[in-house]
Amino acid sequence: METTQRAEPVAGDTSATGPGLGRGTLLLMSVATGLSVAGNYFAQPLLNVIGHDLGLSTSTAALVVTVAQVGYALGLLLLVPLGDLLERRRLAVTLTAATAVFLTVTASAPNAALLLTGTALTGLTSVAAMVVVPYAATLAAPAERGRTVGTVMTGLLLGILLARTAAGLLADVGSWRTVYWVNAALMLIMAVLLRLKLPTLRTPAGLRYPALLRSMLGLFVQEPVLRRRAALGALIFAGFSVLWTALAFLMSGPSYGWQESAIGLLGLVGAAGSLSASAAGRLADRGLVHHVTGAGAFLLLGSWGLLAAGGAGGGWSLAALLAGVIVLDLAVQAVHISNQNMVFGVRPEARNRLNSVYMTSYFAGGAAGSALTSVVWGTSGWSGVCILGAALAAMAVLVWAADLLRRRAPRLSGG
Repeated sequence: METTQRAEPVAGDTSATGPGLGRGTLLLMSVATGLSVAGNYFAQPLLNVIGHDLGLSTSTAALVVTVAQVGYALGLLLLVPLGDLLERRRLAVTLTAATAVFLTVTASAPNAALLLTGTALTGLTSVAAMVVVPYAATLAAPAERGRTVGTVMTGLLLGILLARTAAGLLADVGSWRTVYWVNAALMLIMAVLLRLKLPTLRTPAGLRYPALLRSMLGLFVQEPVLRRRAALGALIFAGFSVLWTALAFLMSGPSYGWQESAIGLLGLVGAAGSLSASAAGRLADRGLVHHVTGAGAFLLLGSWGLLAAGGAGGGWSLAALLAGVIVLDLAVQAVHISNQNMVFGVRPEARNRLNSVYMTSYFAGGAAGSALTSVVWGTSGWSGVCILGAALAAMAVLVWAADLLRRRAPRLSGG
């Protein structure tokens, strides 16, 4: 018998409205988010081989990453808010199935135009992941929202990072196209499982679609927490994209000379940092979200010193590089999970729209970071990339510090 859950705002309650999630359902949602976003990151360790196969320049190959993130940002802006209008299970299943179709377009692309089209459309519909995250937050028991969001986001972040590993390994087995075919099949399986296992959920906003989109601007204007956390999200994911866009060029270049499969294995190193997502969620449940944000921002800044030392090649440089990758990913995930916990607590009845605004800013920052990297790499190489990353991290520290001072100001004036 099909179950239906209807999430309505409760007077005086700013927490989740759900009864809790079983482990099996939570695991399914985590895997679904990871597979959904993975297709946007397969190209990163394969840029050289894709460019060689299709006759693309380095800058054009780098556009594959940028186009994926722009498509994702558009999906966040235009499709994720539908979760506050439509039944969420149906929306998640539809987007998941569409992603499978568009992955096949990328896998069979004979030229740059079709490659970029398939990549953009895959990015657009892979926002199924961002329908699932607030879905889980709404179903979760109030005291477990942070842990639930952290667990689902761990799956998403592992998908982003392990996508590189899978892409490198499968490229060695077949070609760069293989990983896209495999992911398309997995996404079809995921669509079936989501349809069978998830409860239906409606969170009626009482608005038509145009008004729903306009209301997101109102949320951004009215909610200072959303604005500050959106700015932080854009800065940290810009830095994340700077690293992972440039890393393939560094590792395949003269300093290291690695093959695609070895470059893809760096995703396993970054995955170690993603484990901080669950811990960050638990700390948020204990009221330490601001402390986690500050620690993450400073760690992000420090990671670029390690990464800069890793550009020369050789054993010690490689050790510094790997340490920098772990610290950067740990920092990004800690700040990101803290951001989402703060944003989801603003207005429970508008979680999809809040998530849409936040994640649009987040991935727009990522797209800007990738685009800037393609320019900086061509003019200044790895040292310029590290300066760019450090500058973005320093801006994140300043945003956090300004927020800290703003929160302390009322206490100081009252004392």
